[in-house]
Amino acid sequence: MTIKEARKISESFDENKSPSEEEVFLFTEAMEFLIEENHDPRDMLYLGGYYYEIKRFDLALKYYEMAASYDYDPAYECLGYIWYYGRTGRRDFKKAYECFSWLMEKGDPVSTYKVADMYKNGYYVEKDPAKYEQIIEKLYPKVRDIRNVFAPVPEVFTRLARIRIKQGKNEEAIDLYLHAKDFLAQRIKYNAFFGNLNIMKWLIDDLYELLSFDEEFFDFYDLYYLLKTPHKISFLYKEQVQELESVMEGDACTVCFNGKWFRGRDEFFRSGSIGNTKLTAICNDLYGFEVEK
Repeated sequence: MTIKEARKISESFDENKSPSEEEVFLFTEAMEFLIEENHDPRDMLYLGGYYYEIKRFDLALKYYEMAASYDYDPAYECLGYIWYYGRTGRRDFKKAYECFSWLMEKGDPVSTYKVADMYKNGYYVEKDPAKYEQIIEKLYPKVRDIRNVFAPVPEVFTRLARIRIKQGKNEEAIDLYLHAKDFLAQRIKYNAFFGNLNIMKWLIDDLYELLSFDEEFFDFYDLYYLLKTPHKISFLYKEQVQELESVMEGDACTVCFNGKWFRGRDEFFRSGSIGNTKLTAICNDLYGFEVEK
């Protein structure tokens, strides 16, 4: 294998939404070859990110630590997440705080809101809700006008929205949630990472605590709200009718989409597809949503 061949495999894999086992094997072999040849921390972080996304957190940690050994700043953010959430089986808030606070001093917005979260929850530092709110308020104008879909705009907007609810400013909170929803939908088109989907789910749950749901006008991600309870829903894709149903099983709903069953709304949004194309990748092309009476 040559560097050029390995890079081509990596680029092709990045465009593949449903890779086969053989394609995954070739991709990981190519990335390990590139890392061995180039010692580029960007490749280490990329491979670690792939393993994080498929929840192989032990391997994610390996490559994040490898990238951090080259003093590559983004690796410390990733390590912060590993330790904050205990992805490898053990939480270490001290390590998480050290990673996040170091990057916060450099102006990194993701690490900044994670430090804020640690003050909110009292993780490693003393619990300080006022400091949490102060950090988020100062961060908001720094991200407000960013257009890069991978920037932490939804994360900051949803946090500020909850602060506004606490302040009794519900209309402002609704505006923040709606902006975050549109922004996040565009991000998920490119990366249906489980963390992004969780943010969307929590956002929708919070939004419709403030806003009455309109069954005459809703979109794909509003299905997070409907699929919590039994519903029959139809929508169109390329003029073809798509059938969706949620059915109570025990304390939660299972979901059936075009005859295929999912354990719940999380699995539906993670894996629901038409043919080999995930619904999250074509959400803007889905239309005519209706709740069947």
